[in-house]
Amino acid sequence: MAPTPIRQNEVTSIPNKKYLKIDIHTHILPKYWPDLKKKFGHGRWMQLDHFEPGKARMLLDGRNFREIKCNCWSAEERKRECDKTGVDIQVLSTVPVMFSYSAAPQHTLELAMYLNDHIAQVCKEDPKRFVGLCTLPMQSPELSVKELHRCINELGFVGVQIGSHINDWNLDAPELDLFWNACEELDAAVFVHPWDMENKGRMEKYWFPWLIGMPCETTVSICSLVMGGVLERHPRLKVSFAHGGGSFPATLGRIVHGFNVRPDLCAIKIKKDPLEYLDRIHVDSLVHDEETLRFLTKKLGIDRVMLGSDYPFPLGEHHPGKLIEECDWLTEEEKEKLLSGNALRFFGIEHKREMLINNIKR
Repeated sequence: MAPTPIRQNEVTSIPNKKYLKIDIHTHILPKYWPDLKKKFGHGRWMQLDHFEPGKARMLLDGRNFREIKCNCWSAEERKRECDKTGVDIQVLSTVPVMFSYSAAPQHTLELAMYLNDHIAQVCKEDPKRFVGLCTLPMQSPELSVKELHRCINELGFVGVQIGSHINDWNLDAPELDLFWNACEELDAAVFVHPWDMENKGRMEKYWFPWLIGMPCETTVSICSLVMGGVLERHPRLKVSFAHGGGSFPATLGRIVHGFNVRPDLCAIKIKKDPLEYLDRIHVDSLVHDEETLRFLTKKLGIDRVMLGSDYPFPLGEHHPGKLIEECDWLTEEEKEKLLSGNALRFFGIEHKREMLINNIKR
């Protein structure tokens, strides 16, 4: 039975709050970290330039990548903004540009451990508001498995965020089976985020890598897991995808048709129709459009969509959950599932529900 939504008279701190909200797609950075180029002597590393109070430039190998505000590193500012929008829990993950999969594996591991220790500390200081996903040196599955064990067993993480590909590997690369096995063994949820999109030639203009490239990257990652047999070989694997699954839901009919008419090219690793794997695919709700959200819940099912905002970046939903709350075609129970119920189940944190209710009551 689905949990009962919080009723309006239970809350006085946030006007009109009826539901728990768990935002599964948020990014965080430490305020400072070591000068990695100086430390390792080479490589394209990200650094922060705090050029004025409350603002910093993300510099990739010395070049401006993005300007961020203090809500990207300040837990207190995040909580203030969460209070304004009624978000009860943020699932924290690093900014994908920090994956650093192209670096030497041991160097990426050192950075990953630094980032993971930071997220773990933020979660430890306020476990009612934050849940952690780790990052790993995925170019080395062996090192990744070792760090995943530490993060799940010692730091209390609920899962891991990985990129949509690992350098030249798609997510069905046989080298990654060691990692998928560990995720099953540890019951670690996997959140796949697009990254390292093509940005040259025709993709240079109009922010195309973020607007078009990201949805395509996500589609490649989903199809790789399905058609590459990863979901078949790992029946207990829990995997979710950013940005509403990218363009995958809208191209699903074409993908299935291609699978059926060209099995010599598509049905190499699996024989079952790709549609039979849809109940294994979870996505966030970040689609920015009510009709697209309706389509998404119809295609994948109401139980497999979770609130995700891409906080604190401009391409995200600036008032997390507002789109869901304003959909009059969703029932109260369905809104509750999208806003928190599905995430509680997917990440295995159902025990936090009563704690959350008691925390927000006044």
